[in-house]
This record gives sequence, C-alpha cells and structure tokens, in this order.
Amino acid sequence: MVPAPAPLPGQRRLHRSNPPDARLAARPAPGPVPGPTSSTDVSPAPRAELAARLEREVRKDWQPRVQQRAKKHAASRGGIVIETRARFGFIAAPGSTDDGRVCRVTQHLPAVYASRLFDAQAAGASEQQLQAIAAEGLQEIYFKDRGRRAQGLEVEFTNIDYIELDF
Repeated sequence: MVPAPAPLPGQRRLHRSNPPDARLAARPAPGPVPGPTSSTDVSPAPRAELAARLEREVRKDWQPRVQQRAKKHAASRGGIVIETRARFGFIAAPGSTDDGRVCRVTQHLPAVYASRLFDAQAAGASEQQLQAIAAEGLQEIYFKDRGRRAQGLEVEFTNIDYIELDF
C-alpha cells in the first residue's frame, strides 16, 4: 500500500476509520417517507367551483396583458399573418380577366396594416371597414407584390368563408 502524502501547512489529514463497505452497511435502509399523522395535517384541495373561479380571475387579468403586448409588437414591428378563404373580385386593366374567384390566401402583412386594423377596431370600425383595410393590405402585398406587378389592379374582398389573424 502506498502511504498518503504528508499534508501541506494549514491542511489536516483526513482519516477513514472504517473501510467504504463498512460505512455503507452502517447506513439505515431507505424506508417510506413519513406522512401526515392526522387529517388536520393535510391541506384540502380547493373545491372545483373555487378553482374555476380563481382560474377565471387570473385569465381576466393576465390574458388581456398578453394580447396587448402581442398587438403592440405586431403594430410596431412584427406585422400580422392573415389566412382566409374568400371571394376576391378584381378590377383590372381592359383585356384581363376580372371575374371574382374563391381563393385561399395566407399572407404576412407588414406592421403598417396591423396598426391600421387595430386602430380601426379600437375606434369601433364596422366589419366592412376592417375588410377594406385587410383587402388593401392583401392587394398591395399579395396581389401586386409590393408594387412589382399588376399596377392598375384593385381587389374586392367579399364572401368571406373564414379569416384568421395571427400576431
């Protein structure tokens, strides 16, 4: 057996009084965790009615804050994504087809349009006014490709099957 090195100044030498196997054998075996000794030691679970009421109160305060923060981000930097299936009617240059057709469109609109939609909604705009803002955004970004094509095109957004806004 190799002797242990001498301790440095200020250090103490640790001695093992028992070999490792003896120390493990001397430990008590793990047993069940002691539980409450009486029924008064246990906290009762909240009643279902109280739990539901607490959840409603938390959501009433928390959810509007989250939505407000998300709207602020969408209106200032993020923009919104519109997914819709609706009839799009077109007013275009002579010789082109301008028949309305049902299209499914998913398009990210810049923050400018998100801001306009949120401001109009907060001001109590009608459904038609909100549709007009969305139609203008889809017209400029989706159909005109930010002004790179279809210069004289005007889009009508009608007969909405569904519309979803994600921000």
